[in-house]
Amino acid sequence: MASPAADDYLKTVYAHTEWQDSPITPSQLAAKLGIAPSSVTEMVKKLAAAGLVSHVPYGAVRLTPTGEARALAMVRRHRLIETWLVQEFDYSWDEVHDEAEVLEHTISDRLLEGIDSRLGHPRFDPHGDAIPDAAGTVVREPFVLLAEAPVGHTGRVLRVDDRDPALLREIEASGLGVGHTVIVTAEGIELDGARVTLPDGAAEAIWLTA
Repeated sequence: MASPAADDYLKTVYAHTEWQDSPITPSQLAAKLGIAPSSVTEMVKKLAAAGLVSHVPYGAVRLTPTGEARALAMVRRHRLIETWLVQEFDYSWDEVHDEAEVLEHTISDRLLEGIDSRLGHPRFDPHGDAIPDAAGTVVREPFVLLAEAPVGHTGRVLRVDDRDPALLREIEASGLGVGHTVIVTAEGIELDGARVTLPDGAAEAIWLTA
């Protein structure tokens, strides 16, 4: 199963449960990958036969320990490349996802470790997602989704979902970014004592420290 397609499946299964606990279903996997459900079913069977995922018909798809290790290796590649593009080539945070999707399958392990060393072994990518280390260890703080945070909660922006470039640009335009400390109010959030008007969908795409 040494193929970019298999790696994309494993990475998507991992990412689905990184910030919430519900395992991914085949239909959700198909939607995230933009692939027909029948194609997903066939690939999941192959991944299961290779010992990379566990799956029962019509049930959730879960990574095995071997599958998780491989997924973490791909996540590391993706997020290091995103960080590299922002820091070394002046990409903005809404431009790097698609570039990293291509480059993660092409660069050598030697170049990847060289990038990691040049960047000073970063722990987080531009969107706040944790970068696994070379051993696959991930360190992440306790978190809460902004949409689920109670009024009065004070927290630092840990992560902003990178799936929607337009939403990323709107969030950036609002003045909010990873690392900012905000207070949740009945109307939204406050940053440095000023109300921040967030775009539609932002509360479901921003995670705060718990």
